[in-house]
Amino acid sequence: MLNWLLRLGIPLAVLAGGVSSASAQPTGKEGAGKDGIGNDAIAQGEYIFNAAGCVGCHTEPKGGQRLAGGRALKTPFGTFYGPNITPDRETGIGGWTDKDFIRALREGRSPNGTAYFPVFPYTSFTHLTDQDLRNLKAYLDTQPPVSKRNRPHDVSPPFGWRFLLPVWQAMFLDKGGLPDAPDRDERWKRGRYLVQAAGHCGECHSPRNILGAIDRDRMLAGSPTGPEDKAVPNITSDPEKGIGKWSEGDLTFMLEIGMMPDGDFVGDGMKEVVENSTSKLTAEDRTAIATYLKTVPPVGR
Repeated sequence: MLNWLLRLGIPLAVLAGGVSSASAQPTGKEGAGKDGIGNDAIAQGEYIFNAAGCVGCHTEPKGGQRLAGGRALKTPFGTFYGPNITPDRETGIGGWTDKDFIRALREGRSPNGTAYFPVFPYTSFTHLTDQDLRNLKAYLDTQPPVSKRNRPHDVSPPFGWRFLLPVWQAMFLDKGGLPDAPDRDERWKRGRYLVQAAGHCGECHSPRNILGAIDRDRMLAGSPTGPEDKAVPNITSDPEKGIGKWSEGDLTFMLEIGMMPDGDFVGDGMKEVVENSTSKLTAEDRTAIATYLKTVPPVGR
């Protein structure tokens, strides 16, 4: 499964929207949002949607209908196609309850209990709070429904055998929230939440073991085989292999407009991440991400 377990939302480009990121930013504790399914919940959901970059994996490039699925994700094990997540009741997720939705993102299972392939980054989304998940569902429920059936994955055996997935999940899916960090301040915790849960950065920026699970000892240390077989950089604090020489300002500027310290701009998947995800975050959240990344232990690759 290697690095094909890409983030399901290539950026997570997880969409545009009509609500400003400032008004939609969760407040208070990490991942906090207000109760209810009113305008505030929808705005909070849009913010998480952008942070996660869902539009990238769930929308075909070059004219595809927004969130109707069909984008191809080529991996060493075959090609996976992003599903329809519009509120269409027949071909999308319009018939899902909040419980169904939370189960999918936290446990990697469909409403009927079928396990999802980990190309869907539920190993990261499992750390999202219940409130953020409910708000995300509330936002998705407001999007235009599109009737478009999901395209079957083109994956060769044994990698396409779903009956093996529960075993993989039992081995590598750590369900629930992120561990407590009482010695860290709220900005660091917010940054960790955005990197490890909502933004699922480790899904692409980490090497994997022979079974396709993230190598937790080398989290964010990059991978030689990322999306479309392109290398993904090391974003640990290693000064030579990673971003240890970058300042917090360098990082926040890159997350806002995509420009790196040397004046060059990010490309490929990260360009999508910036355009559809990190540029839509508040300045405070970009700073929180930078603060957290500067503390990630240095790992050479």
